[in-house]
This record gives sequence, structure tokens and C-alpha cells, in this order.
Amino acid sequence: MAADETHGAADEIRGTAQGDAPVPLSVLDLVTVGAGRTASDALRTSVDLARLAEHRGFHRYWVAEHHSMPGVASSSPAVILAHLAAHTDRIRLGSGGVMLPNHAPLVIAEQFGTLEAMAPGRIDLGLGRAPGTDGATAAALRRTERLGEGADDFPQQLAELTRFLDDDFPDGHPYRRIHAVPGPVQATSPGGVQSPHRPPLWLLGSSGFSARLAGTLGLPFAFAHHFSAQNTVPALDLYRESFRPSAVLDEPYALIGVSALAAEEEKEARRQVLAAALSMVRLRTGRPGLVPSPEEAEAYEFSPMERDFVDSWNANVVHGTPDEVRAGLDDLAKRTGADELMITANAHGGDVRLRSYELIADAYGLPTPASA
Repeated sequence: MAADETHGAADEIRGTAQGDAPVPLSVLDLVTVGAGRTASDALRTSVDLARLAEHRGFHRYWVAEHHSMPGVASSSPAVILAHLAAHTDRIRLGSGGVMLPNHAPLVIAEQFGTLEAMAPGRIDLGLGRAPGTDGATAAALRRTERLGEGADDFPQQLAELTRFLDDDFPDGHPYRRIHAVPGPVQATSPGGVQSPHRPPLWLLGSSGFSARLAGTLGLPFAFAHHFSAQNTVPALDLYRESFRPSAVLDEPYALIGVSALAAEEEKEARRQVLAAALSMVRLRTGRPGLVPSPEEAEAYEFSPMERDFVDSWNANVVHGTPDEVRAGLDDLAKRTGADELMITANAHGGDVRLRSYELIADAYGLPTPASA
């Protein structure tokens, strides 16, 4: 890849901080469904949130693959991203992430090639190696009981996916004549013209495996600080130590996902994150359901063990007034050295989530629609 092409690839990865933010700010949307709400309600909120994020200067907007969770309506990232692409114009859209072992690499290449054709130069392909669900559901997705095999084969699956995206299997390879369409093969067909863009690959992780692999391959890395905070700094250190310059990046680029919720009053922020924590309690104890309301959470009788979990969980959720959230995010960026913060706001109501992102944008002086 030529130097100018390398620079172009990096430009599609690196963001620019807006307003007073220390680093670019982005959005991770789990498409959460609150009690008394429908998946349609949640998806409408996603459209509203993507538009808000675009207008207020957030850099990218990702959705995450989860399965068999009533309170999370993001089982089909590619479908949701196509819908969001139709309702936005500039913001980068991507998966945070697609769980590669759940899918054939060719299918992912086709899906994200289609998304790239819909929204040229705006699509990210973030990949994870976990199932994004429980073992039984993973077996149903993969049509096998040998679940460890998929995770162990992740580097090989990643290499195959990359070959399909670049359409460059070597001569003699059994897939040499198989092409992911839309894709580069169209440019080599008679009369063909192909977009110069290809979705950048990101590796996602919550431990050291993907951190090391991303570094070795010279790829951008996204770490799940929002549910694995104790591993954040070690994983980022490992990524940076392992990094080798590539045709994609000449130096490391790491974002971290962080749970954050702002409200006008600190008490209200605490009410909202308590409800989200109760949802996690139920998920972790095999009782997944819709995100409860703050009123339900306040009336719930937590056991001592559950209360300990809630306290530990919420200790890693940046919440409070806008100024308190800004201070918490600033501190997190400084402590981790992250190049980008990707904020996820989990709450019962879509209006609460939308308002939280607005307040965070205001706290950092991000652009308003009139000035964007």
C-alpha cells in the first residue's frame, strides 16, 4: 500500500477531539429495551441518538451484537447499521462488535461490503471473539457444541475475512475464485468501478488476547472498559507494547468503551444507574429481562451479595451531573491514555439516554446543530 493510501486508511480510523473534550467522543449503542417499551421503541431511540450524535460532533456510532437478551435489541448489527445509515449523513457507523466466531467470514464481508456501498467511507467493522451470549445460544448460532474451537480459530477466521474484504486470496487457494460482493472484484470486472474505501477492521477485547493480536497486526483496538475495568490498563499496555506499524496504522490507536450517564441532578443519575445495575444483576444470575424502571429498582430488595455487585458495577459507571461526568471522563482519559472514549448510556428510558448525551456534549462545548 502506498504512503498516501496508508495515510487515508489512518484518517478513517483516527478521530478529532471536538470542543473541550480531551479526545474524540463516540457512542456505543446496545439498543436497550426498557420494561413497558418495545424493540420498535428502542430502535426509534437509536435513530434519534445517531442523529443527535452526528449533529453534536461525536466521531462514530457503534452497535454491539448480543443474543437471547430481552433487554438488548441488537442481535443484528448489520441490519441496524443499514437503518442508521439511511437516517444520517456524516457520522461513522460500525459494529462494536460483530462476534466473528458466530458467522462465516464470507457472510460478514458481504454484509459490510454492502454497508460500505450504502454509506461510502463511513463504515467500521469491529470484531470480537466472544459469543455475545450464553453457551447454549452460541451453540444454536454456530450449529456446534464445540464452542472453544471458534474462539481458538479467531486469528485464522480474521485472516480469511481480511482476504475476502481485499479479494486477494493467493493462486491455488480453494477460495481464490470466490468473491465478496460488493467488493474489489467489481473494479476488476470489464467496465468496473469500485469505491476506494474498505471498512477498517478493529479488534475488540476485554482481556489481553485481542490486545496482543491487534498490536501484532497493526490494527486499531477497542477495549471493553465498561465491563472489564480492572483489565483496561494492562490490556492497553500490552497493545502498545505489541504494536507493529502496518499499512493501516503507523502507531497505536486505542479507544475504550465506558458507561456514563449524566442528569441535571446527581440523585436522578443515581436512580437511573441503579436500574441499569439491577438489569445486570439479573443477567449475571441467569434471569435476563427488560431494563427495569428506576421505581422498580428502588423497590427491589437486594441481597447482600447483589448489593456488593451493584456497588462494584456502579463504581465503574461515570455518573452524576454534567460537570461530574466530564471530570470522570477526563480522569479516565488521562489514566488510560485512550485515544478515544466511546460512551454507552444504559437506562430504562430512551429519553434519559438522549438527554445524557446532550448534557455531556454541552459540558464539553461540542458543536450545536446551528454551528456544526
